[in-house]
Amino acid sequence: MDLATEFMSAIINAFEANKRLADRAVEQVPDDKLHVALDANTNAIAVIMKHVAGNLLSRWTDFLTTDGEKPGRNRDDEFVDSFHNRAELLAYWEQGWACLLDSLKSLKPEDLEKTVLIRGEPHSVPLALERSLGHTCYHIGQIVQVARIHAGEKWNTLTIPRGGSQQFNKANWDQKGKSHS
Repeated sequence: MDLATEFMSAIINAFEANKRLADRAVEQVPDDKLHVALDANTNAIAVIMKHVAGNLLSRWTDFLTTDGEKPGRNRDDEFVDSFHNRAELLAYWEQGWACLLDSLKSLKPEDLEKTVLIRGEPHSVPLALERSLGHTCYHIGQIVQVARIHAGEKWNTLTIPRGGSQQFNKANWDQKGKSHS
């Protein structure tokens, strides 16, 4: 087994699976609800998506050669809802994800032995990968939860529905790739 290849495949799979969760959740939310926070201390889905995309663009542009916190990034602005419509929001979201996935897919096994900087702090490449994955998944969970609340009774579950584990296991047991969203 080539451990570096397996590790990168697992990282890419986890990012892609979480993006699918977010995309499927956001599809269920009416346009106007994308901009509605649950209360004054939470962020609207559009804001969370803007922050995730901004973070991915900063971290993954020239990943191996520049600090992951780019000088031109305005993190505070990521928490201001500035999108006028769903298409504009989704275009920025896709831009962030394309940057991430293109960068991940360009990494070579020997790159896993390198060190990168994030805000001047050295990180091994595997640590930077895990840091980004953890941060992104945290916000994906927020997106899904807020989307679930906004969709209400119209919500279509994204994973195994309550009470459906036995049926799912019976239908999917021993099928490669079926256990990951």
